[in-house]
Amino acid sequence: MGRSRSQSKRHDIGFTVLREDASGARRTRFQTTHGAIETPAFMPVGTQGAVKAVLPRDLAEIGSDVVLANTYHLSLDDRTDLVERAGGLHSFMNWNKSILTDSGGFQVFSLPGSKITEDGVSFPIGEGKPRYLLDPETSMDVQRRLGADIVMAFDECCPHDAPRKYVTASSDRTARWAQRCLDQKLASHQLLFGIVQGGVHEDLRQRSAAQITDMDFDGFAIGGVSVGEGHDLMVSVTRWTAPHLPQDKPRYLMGVGLPEDILEAVESGMDMFDCVIPTRYARGGTLFTRKGRLRIGDRTHRHDTGPVDGKCACYTCTHYSRLVLRHLHYAHEPVFETLASLHNLQFYEDLMAGCRHEIERNRFGAWKAAWIRRYRGGDGGKGRGA
Repeated sequence: MGRSRSQSKRHDIGFTVLREDASGARRTRFQTTHGAIETPAFMPVGTQGAVKAVLPRDLAEIGSDVVLANTYHLSLDDRTDLVERAGGLHSFMNWNKSILTDSGGFQVFSLPGSKITEDGVSFPIGEGKPRYLLDPETSMDVQRRLGADIVMAFDECCPHDAPRKYVTASSDRTARWAQRCLDQKLASHQLLFGIVQGGVHEDLRQRSAAQITDMDFDGFAIGGVSVGEGHDLMVSVTRWTAPHLPQDKPRYLMGVGLPEDILEAVESGMDMFDCVIPTRYARGGTLFTRKGRLRIGDRTHRHDTGPVDGKCACYTCTHYSRLVLRHLHYAHEPVFETLASLHNLQFYEDLMAGCRHEIERNRFGAWKAAWIRRYRGGDGGKGRGA
């Protein structure tokens, strides 16, 4: 089923495992045409071609190497044409570092009214409009036209409670779709990652990993997690699957997640992560600190002149106090969403930098355990500057 290396058009991305910690965590680096990606890495999500409330300049300043955009959303109406007219996704997003585009497979799971066949997935997109068909060939064509550095194969993301029989058939279909993706022509600079499915069944995860890694992708992802199965089961799925992914290629855990989720996945040997949590939580008034999450709207912050997190060097923490942020939140000032999002994204980038630092020193396991104890046991929103 897999494409042989002699038939391959895959790239030399300079993938290097710089250090593997005794815990199993690893520090890696690989290259796209828009620069090096240092891992473990978190990718801010810009679903429709922009990370909500945040300027690209600020994303670069906080240390992001790569951002994510979504194929489904950027394929509706004439949006792909629009991106092309703007000169491609990098120009459209005003972002000169790496970009990854999701294939649209998650919409199989998340959009109501989707219909799945061997051909692909159709969605209702509005009253009086024909159903929209997204298939492997369309997904590859849209991602080629968008011009992202990393392209994801088209897959099906099952609900966590789907019957085993359905998950088996779905995973097999994902493998057939993966081969169809490989058969399509991408731009010369684009990398293509395959996605492992298999639900919450250990043997099906291993089976899917064998199917997908038999194909000549540039990197591999674990999909179908963070879809309601809970932290413990997500950790188990990652631990079952990661050892079956190649050591010499990037490993991406899709849609994860909370800080504690990411740390457990790093220890399992995963390299890349994305999630809307930092910016979505920020817009709702939830901010991350090294001593836990805080709700900026809580009364305890009314007179607090300290920063959100006293150890954070982001623009928000160095220029705004909790009491001012609380006021901006309750006043519904748009600048609050920007300030809160900047802080949360900086928190995530600092977390990734901490992971890389500790892996390089071969002490990730102990550091992770201490970090989680402090995070879960801290006073979060109490006191000046967390």
